[in-house]
Amino acid sequence: MHAQSHERDQTVAPAATEPATGDMAAEKVVEPERVLGSRAPRFIKASRPLHVSWQVGVFLAGLAVVAAGVAMLVLPGPGWVVIFAGMAIWATEFVWAQLVLRWTRRKVREAAQKALDPKVRRRNIILTSVGLVIFAVLAGIYLWKFGIVLPWKIDR
Repeated sequence: MHAQSHERDQTVAPAATEPATGDMAAEKVVEPERVLGSRAPRFIKASRPLHVSWQVGVFLAGLAVVAAGVAMLVLPGPGWVVIFAGMAIWATEFVWAQLVLRWTRRKVREAAQKALDPKVRRRNIILTSVGLVIFAVLAGIYLWKFGIVLPWKIDR
């Protein structure tokens, strides 16, 4: 009843990537990725009108969550977390969202591996230290020149 490719029915194993450092011999656990396609219950997939209605509902729910996340980018709140939650809602039904989440997961894993690289960590620590020293010097100059005026000492 549904036109699905045979690619969705196969479990795909991701390609193992090299660790960020050459001196670390870490074993990589390769997990099979989930099957692409709809995760709607079988009785919903059995009826085309019901499945389309289900997809519309999932799309609208995901859209509402993503829109709330976009609003939280400028308002208080965890905007990116909510946007990815909306993408996860879409990924329960749509292959394109599943592929976007797979790509995002892969990039996050790569960034985490890169951040754990001793050279990168050393560079980040040095840059943070230099930034803190510069900030402390500028704050000291400001306080030396203008001093601190406490709110209850302000002359009107």
